[in-house]
Amino acid sequence: MKKLFSNIKGDAFGGITAGIVALPLALAFGVSSGLGPSAGLYGAIFISFFAALFGGTNTQISGPTAPMTAVSMVVIAGIVAANDGDVTKALPAILTVFILAGLFQIILGVIGLGKYIRYIPYPVVSGFMTAIGLIILLTQILPSVGYYPKEDTVFVETFKPQAKEVILKNLLKEEAGEKILVLENFEETIKRADKISATDILKESENLAAKETSGALGAIKAFPRAVQNIDWLELMLALGTIFIIYGFKRITTKVPSTLVALVVMSGVAVGFGLDYRTIQEIPSGIPIPKWEIFTGFSLSSITPYIFTALTLALLGAIDSLLTSVVADNMTKTKHKPNKELIGQGIGNSIAALFGGIPGAGATIRTVVNINAGGKTKLSGMIAGIMLLLIMLGLGPIASKIPAGVLAGILITVGIGVMDYKGLKAIPYLPRDVKIGPIKLSSEVLVMIVVLLLSTFWNLVYAVGIGLVIASLMFMKKIGDLTAERSDVKSLKEESWADEIDFPEKLKEKVFIKHIKGPLFFGSTSEFQALSQQIPESAKTVIMRLGRMQYMDQSGLYAMEDMLQDLKKKNIEVLFVNLLQQPRYMMERIDIIPDFIPKEHIFKGFSPCVQWIKENTTDES
Repeated sequence: MKKLFSNIKGDAFGGITAGIVALPLALAFGVSSGLGPSAGLYGAIFISFFAALFGGTNTQISGPTAPMTAVSMVVIAGIVAANDGDVTKALPAILTVFILAGLFQIILGVIGLGKYIRYIPYPVVSGFMTAIGLIILLTQILPSVGYYPKEDTVFVETFKPQAKEVILKNLLKEEAGEKILVLENFEETIKRADKISATDILKESENLAAKETSGALGAIKAFPRAVQNIDWLELMLALGTIFIIYGFKRITTKVPSTLVALVVMSGVAVGFGLDYRTIQEIPSGIPIPKWEIFTGFSLSSITPYIFTALTLALLGAIDSLLTSVVADNMTKTKHKPNKELIGQGIGNSIAALFGGIPGAGATIRTVVNINAGGKTKLSGMIAGIMLLLIMLGLGPIASKIPAGVLAGILITVGIGVMDYKGLKAIPYLPRDVKIGPIKLSSEVLVMIVVLLLSTFWNLVYAVGIGLVIASLMFMKKIGDLTAERSDVKSLKEESWADEIDFPEKLKEKVFIKHIKGPLFFGSTSEFQALSQQIPESAKTVIMRLGRMQYMDQSGLYAMEDMLQDLKKKNIEVLFVNLLQQPRYMMERIDIIPDFIPKEHIFKGFSPCVQWIKENTTDES
């Protein structure tokens, strides 16, 4: 605790500055998520405070981030759609998923998985981050031009026939569940169907219109109608915001250009009395826990999203720990990865309890904090308190912020979050994979697959598929490399230095198999192919295993199959320099001593040669 207050002045300035920087992004991410600006603000307040208090990176400022918001959008949209487009009805399930994500992060930290997060392949991360940028960019085009599909009456009208079908299907499902529906008597069904009003149909049509235009693909579909229905005022506000964000950076980086754009463009809109669209109202007063999470909890409502919650947890972990590395480099300190995950998990769980969206360590805000003098956990806690005070004192004023301004801010976030380093490297990476006539880099292939699937299908599944493809390609490369380095040769051919003095008369009957690298499922086919090279004239095979550091179960059984085959041919096998792990594996299934007696295992090549001299006869 004494250390916590060792840099009060620097931490206070750093925390206040970071809190101010976080404000426009928190509001923008809240709006983008679908839960409103208050959700982003609550997330920024609680995650910043509790992640700093319990985390393992002293200078880190946490809160909603672009990647976490993008995945949250998927969760929110899916659950809202399952609840007839009613956000209030869907909120308990949404927040439960967010709490679950926080708990998963805590578990990851407790079991010590923090240090393994860095092993996620770069192409997967690159493709995902670029997809996040594209999703944010594409989904913000519609609000930046002032087009909202639910308010387009002509467009909504086209969904009325489908809306009627959906309502009737839901009615039949409901009655079947209540056991009211009887094939012989549809009286009750007819009565309920007659009660369906035009308002019900309109509401369902609006939901269908919103669903049709959701996500990146939906935004592309709706773009032609958006162009026909441009609100020029909203477009000017968005373009003005973008211009200030990029232009002000050329003047100075001391003052956050995002904040300048927010203040200037909002001031212009309010000062000139423009008829613009505002963001949702930010509630005033102390945040109150959403107890309906527990009272309205239903396991069935969140079961489909458990994997998504885990993905949120992993994404938040990656995002936070990468920011921790940045903080370490700037402060010459070392963070505690597992403790950081626990802190992030606590922060996300508490934020969700109050209705906030999940977040992670935020690089820009962390850098601002450090540059402003922040050195201890107190800076992150002050940033959270600063945002709380802003909400309490300026909530009604913040509610007047134009929606177009936040859309402009998010467009710049989308552009900025893309991995341009990975994109620039595409032409220069070696093309080691051939798909039909096209040759590609395996890394580029993984990145493109993750990018496309994330943007136009499902963020969660895209990452999983990307990891599988990257892992399979890595295994193939290692397998090919191991196969290239391994060989089977007679002693008449090129030999190792210690093989030169081998008795000339025995060289026709003794063959050597060099295993250079691990024997695992990725290299077993090549290993088996090499074993076929041993001629039937051979009487003895020496297997030099000093460079075979590892053997998995697939490799173990491949070895067993080869030894069985050689035994049938009455060929003796000698092991040289057998290492500890492979030996342990072979002893478990009795390869040693059933196929390889212990007297056939030698610590070096010289003792092996001596044994051969004593036990091999020249029949020629």
